[in-house]
Amino acid sequence: MTNILVTGVNGQLGSEIRELSSGYKYNFYFTDSSVLDITDFAKVKEFLEANKIDIIINCAAYTAVDKAEEDEVNADRVNHLAVENLATIAKDRNIKLIHVSTDYIFDGKNFKPYIEDDITNPTGVYGKTKLDGENAMREITPKNSIIIRTSWVYSSFGDNFVKTMLCLGKERDSLGVIFDQTGTPTYARDLAKAILDILPNITNDRVEIYNYSNEGVLSWYDFAREIMKMAKIHCKINPIETKDYPTQAKRPYYSVLNKSKIKKELKLTIPYWKDSLDECLRKLGDRR
Repeated sequence: MTNILVTGVNGQLGSEIRELSSGYKYNFYFTDSSVLDITDFAKVKEFLEANKIDIIINCAAYTAVDKAEEDEVNADRVNHLAVENLATIAKDRNIKLIHVSTDYIFDGKNFKPYIEDDITNPTGVYGKTKLDGENAMREITPKNSIIIRTSWVYSSFGDNFVKTMLCLGKERDSLGVIFDQTGTPTYARDLAKAILDILPNITNDRVEIYNYSNEGVLSWYDFAREIMKMAKIHCKINPIETKDYPTQAKRPYYSVLNKSKIKKELKLTIPYWKDSLDECLRKLGDRR
């Protein structure tokens, strides 16, 4: 049976993969940093060899975007050097590697959905370290391996925008939410299922990059309004500009991803964002 290592199992994506795993005929090894420190080359090599791992799905990441501005060393260790470790060993042992990246590798100045070959230009430490991880993996070039860039991830697991809005919406009469940042949410469960479904179809000599998010385009303001509407929470959402909500790290103003490549090459059908939000809210027990 095929042995799969899933790193970052306690994150949103890792948690969704673990919950879906029983529906697939693979033998899974789920780890977090307490079980396997992927920044330690020797320990990773030992784990992969001892468990005869055939596929790695790397969901581990340093995702504290603002904190990364003052903690670049640790962000780099997880987002860059750990990916370099995984890619190096994957190449040596002919292991398939699926690595998850982010829309933050772009500067958000585009005027149409980003394709995989568009010029990258991260504006903060988080995006820079994620791009460095991508570049290390592409330079090492393990066969049958891919990078999936995604955006605005949410889930019934962990902390995320949807759960924050539900919580604040029940506590307050009104909220200000940014309207001048545009992108597309990604329900982590959809991405998890997509990854598990495409595993047999990943056959390439060089590392390929694919974009994945749900279908559709919206702002954080639109997203918040729909969350309140579906959950029937009576909290007024007011549009505010990015400048009215300062953060340590700059966010991309535009991060819509073009998914044509992954849909065509790996035969995926991607759900519309409202349908996926509906599913997540039902799972959380907040759909009214």
